[in-house]
Amino acid sequence: MAKTPSPRSLKPRTIGVLIFDDFQLLDAAGPIGAFEMPMRGMNPPPYKLTVIAPNAGPVKSSSGVVWMAEAMPRLPKYDTVIIAGGWGSRTAMLDPNVQAFVKAAMKTARRVCSVCSGAYILAQAGVLDGKRCTTHWGRTPDFQKRYPDAKLEPDCIYTRDGKLWTSAGITAGIDLALALIADDLGEEVSRRSAQELVVYHRRPGGQSQFSALLDIERIEGRFTPLLGWMRERLDEDLSVETLAGQSNMSPRNFARAFAAETGTTPAKAVERLRLESARERVEHTSAPIDVVAHDVGFGDPERMRRAFVRAFGQPPQQLRRLARAALAQSADV
Repeated sequence: MAKTPSPRSLKPRTIGVLIFDDFQLLDAAGPIGAFEMPMRGMNPPPYKLTVIAPNAGPVKSSSGVVWMAEAMPRLPKYDTVIIAGGWGSRTAMLDPNVQAFVKAAMKTARRVCSVCSGAYILAQAGVLDGKRCTTHWGRTPDFQKRYPDAKLEPDCIYTRDGKLWTSAGITAGIDLALALIADDLGEEVSRRSAQELVVYHRRPGGQSQFSALLDIERIEGRFTPLLGWMRERLDEDLSVETLAGQSNMSPRNFARAFAAETGTTPAKAVERLRLESARERVEHTSAPIDVVAHDVGFGDPERMRRAFVRAFGQPPQQLRRLARAALAQSADV
């Protein structure tokens, strides 16, 4: 990346990345790698990165790779704190010293962030109560049961609620870091950082992981055949009564069993399937938006537009433009 003058005369923003035994390596390495990109091209460097852990010294990741870390301070003085996830989060979230660190960071840091199951550490400290957040799709049912007061948005790649930023699983930490860079240094610096990393600046299809919820999480699930049947009939009546009849169940029992199995209601699953199909056509074809809305069962384009904004934060026309821009960007990298 070519050297460019920094628009800032301030000291570098300090970033503390919290890891622990059995952390997921990419949860920490992904954001660190993203923050490195603008550090190569700006003078003075805009960031200073520090890896911290409950205890100073070697910290073994879930892959077996060992990192060296400094001890997390009792009084955090970081601009931004990023908490990694991984299997070890189940133990780390119960560590009273980690909990004290999180609560202190909420008072002193400008931003407090989590990657993947690092959200459990934030939620266990109570800081996600009433806050929008996300985590890995595979943790959604358990997270919702444990922390019903958190406003979990399982479809999102990342969320922002005030000073709290959370991201979905593993590589989504890079998306989060790019968004933080854009927040600090502007979209152009974030875009060039993405080019250096050879990743999308904005993922085509918007910021959603819902496709994984339906296509991956329940591959061997009880209602997998029904989901396939639904995909083939998106333009038809897919009411609870219709789906219950197809499953040879009463509507009430079907709705309860479906939610328990998939982690979502039948109505939301229908909308997600329609969105999945509509998104594919919006991004990869030139079909008119009203035709897409009709073909996938939304009926009218305004209804589909509202569903897109809820799921992706963007209307269909904007996602089409973003997908085409991302395709052009990937060709230029």
